[in-house]
Amino acid sequence: MSHGNPSIPTSFRRARERDLHKISLPPECLKILQITDTHLYADTNSQLFGVNTLNSFRNTLSTFRCTGWQPDLVLATGDLVHDASPDGYQHLARLLDEFNCPVCCLPGNHDLPDVMLEHLRGRHVSCPQVVDHKGWRLVLLDSVLTGQVGGHLAESQLELLDGGLREHGGPVLVSLHHQPVPVGSHWIDDLGLDNADALLERVTTHPQVKGLLWGHVHQLFDKRLDGIRLLGTPSTCVQFTPSVDEFSVDQQQPGFRLLALMPDGEILTEVLRTRHLPHGLEVTSAGYE
Repeated sequence: MSHGNPSIPTSFRRARERDLHKISLPPECLKILQITDTHLYADTNSQLFGVNTLNSFRNTLSTFRCTGWQPDLVLATGDLVHDASPDGYQHLARLLDEFNCPVCCLPGNHDLPDVMLEHLRGRHVSCPQVVDHKGWRLVLLDSVLTGQVGGHLAESQLELLDGGLREHGGPVLVSLHHQPVPVGSHWIDDLGLDNADALLERVTTHPQVKGLLWGHVHQLFDKRLDGIRLLGTPSTCVQFTPSVDEFSVDQQQPGFRLLALMPDGEILTEVLRTRHLPHGLEVTSAGYE
């Protein structure tokens, strides 16, 4: 099964994606900024692995703004507030409300969905399940398994996806927090989506699904499955070392993902990073909770 656009050579597509933020895109294209794993706290001085996550997030947003890219929509894909505190979500809402476009948020394992729904609000900020824009449907799934680091899609979430796919014949992007496929790091792959087969069975049998997008892994991932683009994205604070069996903090800069969803279902995407490592980064930590 192939959902790609065979008329566009891979080499040309990759060349365009390397400078996605610089090229002119058609007005009917849906432009998305993905940010993920911000790990903010109620205490604005709190740190994760030596990094002040609020400062790192602000720096990441500054890097994004320097691109001049104007998104139609922002996706925030989980682990947004490390301590799941009302104050943390309110800090985040104030920053996200600076975007002059809808900001759609979904929870990760560090978030408490009920607290997030109550406090992560603003003029532009919300936590929807389905969004339709410029011919595309975005389905935002909650993969949080209470009290666990790994993820699970409850039957209600699978039913949400089934309904979203039945009711929309145009292109679809599915987003969640936990990775539904191995990314090549044994320790984090043990903490992925525990019923990924149920998700993959659905998306691979619906040709309108063009992409799966997630956070959680704190590293870059970009592959294809039956023509579906599989995309993992760096955190706005601390990164995890790719392709290792045990936990390791990577010496890579924070980042974000740009996506251009084309009318024909093609996805162009680019990951950009800040210029410098976050101040205070500790790379010798033995674990993560």
